[in-house]
Amino acid sequence: MASRKSETNNSRQARIAEMRRADQSRDRRNKAIAITASAAIVTGLIGFGAWVMIDQQNKKEADEARLKAPVAGEQTWDAKKLGRNHVETPVKYEMNPPVGGDHNPRWMNCNGDVYKNPIPEINAVHSLEHGAVWVTYNEKAAAADVEKLAGKVSKTPYTLMSPVKEQSGAIMLSAWGKQLTVDSADDARVAAFLTKYVQGTQTPEPGAACTNGLADK
Repeated sequence: MASRKSETNNSRQARIAEMRRADQSRDRRNKAIAITASAAIVTGLIGFGAWVMIDQQNKKEADEARLKAPVAGEQTWDAKKLGRNHVETPVKYEMNPPVGGDHNPRWMNCNGDVYKNPIPEINAVHSLEHGAVWVTYNEKAAAADVEKLAGKVSKTPYTLMSPVKEQSGAIMLSAWGKQLTVDSADDARVAAFLTKYVQGTQTPEPGAACTNGLADK
C-alpha cells in the first residue's frame, strides 16, 4: 500500500516537473520571438530613417543644383564691373532695363509693388541691389499676361513691376547682374527666375529694405 502511494507521488512530481519545463521552454521561446521581432522593428526603423535622410539629402542636393544652374536664356553681367555708388545725377546704363550700376540713394518700394506708369531707373536699380526682381513689359505684351504678372508680383515680396516702353522684349525680368526675356507670363522660366533671384545669391545687400523707399504709383 505504501509503495503504491509512493509511486503516485513520484508520478505527480514528474508531471509537475514536466509542466514546469514546458512552461520554461515556452517562456524562452516567447522571449526569443519578442527579441527577434523587436530587433526586426528597430532594424526597419533604422532603415526607414536612413532612407528618409538619404531622400532628403538627395532632394536638397537637387534643389541646390537647380538654384546654381542658370535659367535657360538668361543674360549675365559681371557683378564686379557694375557700379554701386550712390549718385544724385542721371546714369547712362548699358542695358535696358538696367541690371545694376550706380544708382540713387532711394530705392523704389519693392514689396510686391505694381507700378502702372514708368518708374525712375536709378531708383529701381537700388531695389535690385537689395535683392529684388524687377518685372517689366512693353506694348508687345498681351493684356492678359500683364494682368497675370501683376497678380504674381503683388504676392511676392522683393519684387516690383512697371512698364518700360523702350525695352526690346515683350516681358523682361531683371535682377542684379541677371536678365531674362520671355514672350508669355505662362513661361515656366518666369517662376524659375523669381525663385532663383528674389533675394538670391547675386544680391549685393541681402535683407536690405524693400519698403519705406520711393513710391511713385
